[in-house]
Amino acid sequence: MKIIFDQYQIRDWQQSDIPSLAKYANNSNIAMNLRDGFPHPYGEKDAEAFIERTNALKHSTSFAITTNVEVIGGVGLALRQDIHRFSAEIGYWLAEPYWDRGIMTNAVRLVCDWAFTEFNLARIFAEPFSANLASIAVLRKCQFVHEGTSRKSAYKDSQFIDQEIFALVR
Repeated sequence: MKIIFDQYQIRDWQQSDIPSLAKYANNSNIAMNLRDGFPHPYGEKDAEAFIERTNALKHSTSFAITTNVEVIGGVGLALRQDIHRFSAEIGYWLAEPYWDRGIMTNAVRLVCDWAFTEFNLARIFAEPFSANLASIAVLRKCQFVHEGTSRKSAYKDSQFIDQEIFALVR
């Protein structure tokens, strides 16, 4: 998959992305808003292992967000199965120097448009931590609807935290 917008693009991960992925993903301000599967600290070995896992999949749903020079973030979908087979969860992160420029709003909107068609989805949802106001703002700008709060649904950094549930339906 490759989508170009403004001076950025969303594309499949490449081995050449390892240095910039490790550089930008190794940030506690990013890791604190993501699941524990996103390690911190984040080094080149983590980046290499992630890209190898992603590229080994028959049909990847995880993509790099790039400038014409380097990776500056990622966006991906976790497709659901069984009775939830027409749903997917979206997740994303962006390098801190690129925050507040509308990049992630555009990326989420474009990936959702692509995913609804590509996978015949009825619903795409996200579960940001309640304190992650920037992520919540992205979802609202992309027309996701707030469906509720899951109280104490996550355990991060030795404490229980709430998550918000947002969904976009076709």
